[in-house]
Amino acid sequence: MEFVFDPKKKMDDFASRFDPDQRRRTNSINLFSPSKINLFLRVTAKRPDGYHDLASLFHVIDLGDRLKFTLGPGRKDALTSNARWVPLGKDNLVIKALDVFRAKTGIPQYFWIHLDKKVPTGAGLGGGSGNAATALWAANELTGRPASNAQLLEWSADIGSDVPVFFSRGAAYCTGRGEIVEDIQPPPVPLDTPMVLIKPRASCKTPAVFKKFSLERASSADPRELLRSITEHGIRQEFCVNDLEEPAFEVLPSLKRLKERISSGGRGKYSAVFMSGSGSTIVGVGDPEPPQFIYDEERYQDVFTEAAYFLTREEDEWYRPSRAMEAGYGAAESRSDLEVDVPTEGPLGTSFFERPESSRIQF
Repeated sequence: MEFVFDPKKKMDDFASRFDPDQRRRTNSINLFSPSKINLFLRVTAKRPDGYHDLASLFHVIDLGDRLKFTLGPGRKDALTSNARWVPLGKDNLVIKALDVFRAKTGIPQYFWIHLDKKVPTGAGLGGGSGNAATALWAANELTGRPASNAQLLEWSADIGSDVPVFFSRGAAYCTGRGEIVEDIQPPPVPLDTPMVLIKPRASCKTPAVFKKFSLERASSADPRELLRSITEHGIRQEFCVNDLEEPAFEVLPSLKRLKERISSGGRGKYSAVFMSGSGSTIVGVGDPEPPQFIYDEERYQDVFTEAAYFLTREEDEWYRPSRAMEAGYGAAESRSDLEVDVPTEGPLGTSFFERPESSRIQF
C-alpha cells in the first residue's frame, strides 16, 4: 500500500473546517512587492514621542520582490527566502504584518510564505516595508477581504512609517511619521520617466542618520511648494530636497563622494541626482544607465545598480511589475543576497552576494 501526502489537500481540508466557503476560494497567491523612492523628504519637527514629523513625496517604483502566500494548516507562520540574511521569525516585517492582520480581524489564519528577494536592504527604498504592505494585502485577499483599503492603510502604520504609502495608488504626499497619506492623482510625474538606482555595499542605519540630524540644519523649503513645483515643472535638482542627505553623508562619507561622482559623471543626462530616504541609494532621474565610471572602475564593480520606473496600481488591485521589469525579473538574481550588517565606511568594491545553498524554513 502506498501513502501519498498532498499538502494542498491537507490545507484545504483544514481551512474548510472553519470556513465552509474556503474551497470556493484560492488558497495561495503570488504577488509583486514593490519598493519606493522619496522625490523630496523634509523633516519638519521633533515629536514628543521621539519620532520626527516628515513631509515627503513618495512614489512607488517597479524594483521589487516576489512573495507567495499559501494558507497554512498550523498555528504559526512559516517563512522561507532565497536570501539567507533575511530574518525568518518575528523580526521580519512580513510576520509582523500578518500578526497585525490577525489581531485586527480576529481571523486565526496562518500562512506559508516564500520571499524571493531582489530589493537591497539598508537602501532607503522601503523594500521591507513593501513586503509588509504586500503581506497585509495578501492576507486580506486570502481570507475573503474582511478589511477595506482604508483599514489596511490605518493598520499598516503599526508596522512601520514607510508601510502606509503602499496603500496609496502609487504616488502620495505623506506627513506625520509617514502614516498620513494623501493620494496624488494623477501622478505628478510621467510613469515612463527612467531612473537608475545606485547603492554601494555600505548602508546607512536610520537611527545613526537621525542622530546626526538637527532641525537647525534642515532646509527651509515649503514641502507643498516642492510638490507643486515637481507637478508643474518636472523633476529638477532644486526640487529634490532631502534633509537626511547631509547627516547620512556624515555617517558614510563615501556616499557623498559617490553622489558627486554620479552628478559629474552623468554629463547632464540626469535631471536630478539625490539620495532616497535615509540612504544609501543614490537615484539618477532621466536615464536608466549609470555613469560609465561605474562600469570602468574596479572599486565599483559590486555596487548595486538597477534601472527603474514609477509605478501605480488600480484601486482594487495590487501592484504589478512593469513589462520591462517583468521581462528582466531574475536577470539580476545574483544581486539578491545583499548582506545586512556591513561597515559604515570603507571600500565600495566588496562583493554583495553569496547565494545560499538552499532556502531555509522556520516552524
